Amino acid sequence: MPVNLSIKNVPDHIADQLRHRAARHHRSLQGELMSILEETATKEQLISPQAFLAALHKVGLRTPAEAAKFVREDRNAR
Repeated sequence: MPVNLSIKNVPDHIADQLRHRAARHHRSLQGELMSILEETATKEQLISPQAFLAALHKVGLRTPAEAAKFVREDRNAR
């Protein structure tokens, strides 16, 4: 069963951007918001623990000490 959602206190500049986006896509504001929600919800994918570990190993992360090193390097690069 469909659910009605409401977003309150949307800043004017965001509402204007959404209206312009809807117009570019030839949709109503409601249609554009539904499209954004559908796209966002379907893109989200859960990753398995094995895939997560494989990704960590791919970037060279092996120990907590290395994780701290990566964080420090990232902070110093800013």
